[in-house]
Amino acid sequence: MHKRKTRRRVTLAIAMGAVAAGGLAVLPITALAGTTSGTAGAASSARQQDFTSAAAEYHVPSSVLLGLAYQESAWESHGAQASADGGYGPMHLTDVTPAMMASGGAGAVGRSDLKSMAANPALHTLQAAAKLTGLSEDALRKDPAANIRGGAALLASYEKQVTGSLHTPSDAPQWYGAVARYSQSPQKQDAAGFANRVFATIRGGAGVTTKDGQRVRLNATPSVSPATAQVDRLHLKAAAATDTECPPAVPCTFVPGSPAGMQVSNRPANGIKIDTIVIHDLEGTYDSGVAGLANPSNSVSTNYVMRSSDGAVTQMVATKDIAFHAGNYSSNLHSIGIEHEGYAAQGATWYTEAQYESTAYLVQYLANRFDIPLDRQHILGHDDVAGPSLTGVRSQHWDPGPSWDWDHFMRLLGRPLSGLRGNAPVGSVVTIDPAFDTNLQTVQVCPIDDPTGATTACTDRRQASNFVFLRTAPDASAPLFGDQAIHGTAAGTDEISDWGSTAQTGQQFVVADQQGDWTAIWFSGAKVWFYNPGGQNTKQAYGVKIISAAGSTPVAIYGSSYPDASEYPAGLGASTQAPISGYSLPAGQAYVATQPPNATVDYFKSSGTVVTGAKTQYTIQYNHRVALVYSGDVTTTPVTTHWEDSGAKR
Repeated sequence: MHKRKTRRRVTLAIAMGAVAAGGLAVLPITALAGTTSGTAGAASSARQQDFTSAAAEYHVPSSVLLGLAYQESAWESHGAQASADGGYGPMHLTDVTPAMMASGGAGAVGRSDLKSMAANPALHTLQAAAKLTGLSEDALRKDPAANIRGGAALLASYEKQVTGSLHTPSDAPQWYGAVARYSQSPQKQDAAGFANRVFATIRGGAGVTTKDGQRVRLNATPSVSPATAQVDRLHLKAAAATDTECPPAVPCTFVPGSPAGMQVSNRPANGIKIDTIVIHDLEGTYDSGVAGLANPSNSVSTNYVMRSSDGAVTQMVATKDIAFHAGNYSSNLHSIGIEHEGYAAQGATWYTEAQYESTAYLVQYLANRFDIPLDRQHILGHDDVAGPSLTGVRSQHWDPGPSWDWDHFMRLLGRPLSGLRGNAPVGSVVTIDPAFDTNLQTVQVCPIDDPTGATTACTDRRQASNFVFLRTAPDASAPLFGDQAIHGTAAGTDEISDWGSTAQTGQQFVVADQQGDWTAIWFSGAKVWFYNPGGQNTKQAYGVKIISAAGSTPVAIYGSSYPDASEYPAGLGASTQAPISGYSLPAGQAYVATQPPNATVDYFKSSGTVVTGAKTQYTIQYNHRVALVYSGDVTTTPVTTHWEDSGAKR
């Protein structure tokens, strides 16, 4: 039996104004503190002292250094692993390489100017800190204390540039301009937005125990009033006034996305329901991602793009319109896409707190506007989205990847995954919920086409992860389950992109069996197993519907939701769909409905016509991805009662 880790909760009450639509108050951002390797009493104060020492050495108010670091990393060291945009350590000192930028997807892959793009000084603050401190670049990556010293030196250098003085002030309000400069934001409103969040953290205070057992605290200073006019001294470009759909808590600009990557519509007024938000990563930098998605020849787009360093937002497609972001037109019809600067694989294992918080504010705002439930059945990753066909399933992207901390993000939304832990009875429903920071999984990361010409072998990387591996038998040596669309009848792999052999945090499944420390679930038409001693990787789920075959024959699985051909008006070509080859819901198995049944829908941009069919479909958690079944083919059983177990615990 593994010892459960101690958890502590911290709430950041960031008063950033009211949501523009309807005057709704911004929901409080709730963050989950890291976990210690033992009990809370075993936590160390060494990192707190590192901040105190670095602040004294470089004459930075400790509250400013702590507030800044919280927005960058939540005071985590991340074990010398890079963030989604190439940042290291508690101070998020950046070092982005051309190889990282070429990792694929919708980012900078294939560009001839990768080297010049990667030479941007904003992507190499680690080197600047090395020059200021005399510390090695290796130390700044790997040693949290050195990293904090480097960040303090960098911040102090910015303060001197802002004030033009050889000496730094001791009062925190006078550091507003330097904090804004630290964000590396090229636009005035974005830099100010980041500084505002840092000073909101200073006003509200925070306290956590990090994942590596460091207890860090910032006492609240409610009266601090920063010198916000200092941002003018940075001489940054002011964003043009635009009509964006963003909450006041996040800086937001509008850059039109590619016309070829979207359709003008009038959702939801025209009857097309918006019920899903999809989280992506760009596999590239913010600037290259926005530029690429705005290119008129690009056949994809997105509604929003989020920057890592400061949480700034670029809206690219109005929410009423349909952005081609999810690789599935049916999914695009009903969803809003949010891209994130970052890389799902190459060298990146974490996202900045600024990006998490900014995205949480945006998702709260969108959920309030469109009445979207704040749960994992409506807030999806691109890796959760259905594939429209067998070929579509194979080609679907798998971002934001295993490093997106769904537990933390759902807590920021004020909707933490709830339920009792314990050994679940067969036939009950569980939510997959491993503790992200202590759920260390080994994934294989294979090389990409390196523009420098370097060749490397595939490597194994052990990292905090948002999934559990699924096996064909209750044994750690049993083969990994292989998704039919990816592997046919072959076993799965531990490659970081192989989503088919994993179940992810927040996904819900019906328990098929229990043997010792192993739990089986119905998954992709099979019974698969994952290690779950004492139910430590799952929570009880209820308030859902169990979906089973209505008869004795397997039920067809679909990846899209279009009306029957006979339901289309004359002159409009009917979209076609067929069951996904190799997928089915066999009799005797059971799955979880992730949304109420919805009518089939199609849309025609040329005339603005919305075609609604008479049939309805359930969206079910079929495997790592959701899928669809016709309501008439299945029976439903509501799950409304709790299961109790002598080992159940919260």
